[in-house]
Amino acid sequence: MIKYLGLEIRRSLRDRRYLLLVAGWPVAAYLLFSTVFGSAADRTEGLAPTVEIMVAMASFGAMGGVLLASGPRLAMDRQLGWLRQLRLTPLSPARILTARLIAAMALSLPAIVLTFIAAVLVKDVTLPLWEWPLLVLVIAAGCLPFAAMGILVGTIADGDGAQGLTMVLYLVLAALGGLWMPVQILPSALQTVAKTLPSYHLAQLGWHIARGAVPAVGDAAVLLAWFAGAALIAMAASRRLTLRTA
Repeated sequence: MIKYLGLEIRRSLRDRRYLLLVAGWPVAAYLLFSTVFGSAADRTEGLAPTVEIMVAMASFGAMGGVLLASGPRLAMDRQLGWLRQLRLTPLSPARILTARLIAAMALSLPAIVLTFIAAVLVKDVTLPLWEWPLLVLVIAAGCLPFAAMGILVGTIADGDGAQGLTMVLYLVLAALGGLWMPVQILPSALQTVAKTLPSYHLAQLGWHIARGAVPAVGDAAVLLAWFAGAALIAMAASRRLTLRTA
């Protein structure tokens, strides 16, 4: 399984378009938003705007990296017959999906690290030294539900359909989850929806750490609930697909 995990990570890292999207997009968005709103007096999360936006864009990039590394790639491999070839190996379906989930999680790191580097070098963001590795770890770990959601998309959709569905899911979660704009400016009904989304709680975990506070247990619980739900549905969908094609 370790060799297969390494293979999946290398496949994604060789895709230059993928790396440009998941690493370049959040960095560019951070530089744009922090320049336009970096001097704002309103500090919604109790942080300097450049720090608040940094955490939001790192979360945005990490979430996108995980979704795009899991959903469309899995769908394409199904369509090309790669998964059928893998069934001929000693790897069980559970191990294959677990390896893909871990690989997708690992691919959250480039977006997080590059966004932080841009914040330090361009916007002179400073945080206590201990907060940087903790932020990287918590944001990466908080992407677990997005990996499960991506696997679900890759299980139920094929090829271009999975790509489109993943992008829609990515953008909706980012927009409604408060990564592009403060949730407080949304209509009250959308604020209620936003506070149920994993993207909202992922950013909340990061903002807590950036303030030097202990992350809220409730935010982690919501992320775990989303992961459990998406993983269970993905497993059920995978079993049905296996039975149908057997």
